[in-house]
Amino acid sequence: MASGRANFSLSGPSQLKAIDWLNEHHRRSIAASLVQGVYVLERDRQKNREGHQVCCAPPWWESFHFRLNHRLIDDVDGSIFGATYEFDINTSSAHHSQLQNAPNYVIAFRGTLNTPPSSSRDLKLDLLCACNRLHGSSRFKLAMKFVNDTVERVGPNIWLTGHSLGSAMALIAGKELTMKGYLIETYLFNPPFLSTPVEIVKYPVLKTGIRFTSSVVKAALTVAIKGRNPKPGKQDPFAALCSWTPHLFVNPNDVLCSEYKGYFEHRKKMEEIGAGKIERISTKNSIVCLLSSLVSNMSCEPLHLLPSAYLTINLRPCSDFRTAHGIQQWWDPNFNAKVELHQFK
Repeated sequence: MASGRANFSLSGPSQLKAIDWLNEHHRRSIAASLVQGVYVLERDRQKNREGHQVCCAPPWWESFHFRLNHRLIDDVDGSIFGATYEFDINTSSAHHSQLQNAPNYVIAFRGTLNTPPSSSRDLKLDLLCACNRLHGSSRFKLAMKFVNDTVERVGPNIWLTGHSLGSAMALIAGKELTMKGYLIETYLFNPPFLSTPVEIVKYPVLKTGIRFTSSVVKAALTVAIKGRNPKPGKQDPFAALCSWTPHLFVNPNDVLCSEYKGYFEHRKKMEEIGAGKIERISTKNSIVCLLSSLVSNMSCEPLHLLPSAYLTINLRPCSDFRTAHGIQQWWDPNFNAKVELHQFK
């Protein structure tokens, strides 16, 4: 018997019958559902659920007139960590509006599964992510090759989406595509922010003081290190990403992603108090990467930092971490959120 969370009719956005591709709630709900489809694909594999009558995964994409085009298989443990879905425009015309805004393909990546047999591999990748080294993993390299091949084959009208660890992969892939001139629409659910979660500090004055001190330290370290190791003519990768504006979905009660809220809010506050020049240097860097560059004399790009984003903050109260970090919140029909556009200047 499949769990309730795997059952689309019980847990999914089954109320979405007529899709408006300009409706942000519809787009967010579909992107999150396609990620859930990857989770359930792997659960089906683990539990040997085969055949359309037994598998739980298909309704998570078929309900929105997508078909499963390809499974991404990890080369270490054989788990399904991603999937490509193709939009079937021929069967959707009677149920969808604004079809010109629908993606031709969606590439989705799941996050960590906490139960065997996938948990061991996933947790090792979580550690690589925390160490800013996810891009060196064989899973990411496999995913990036597939993303590149897909864009070359079908063009840029695709979406990238992921949850947790999967959103970190989609973020890095989106960055690499942007550097090649492809601006891919990207939906990142609970993306991990690889830094001390200052957002959990309850005292606003202390929180502001920590952020301001951190900005000054990072700016000073950046000037000192780049002064020692100047690289004239090299393009600033952070500035090169300004034209890409991914959609970030964060919950303030999720310690893994809540710092994105503070990251962008602090940037605005620094501009307001006249310290924008300091923050424009600081916002591109992390202390860990700066110190790593100092020790190894090699460049280290903080993979989680972004110049621009549509930031969606879930305003509904959450009582526990599991709910705050879960994918299900993003298709909640009673969803209540604040959406902010942040752009690096």
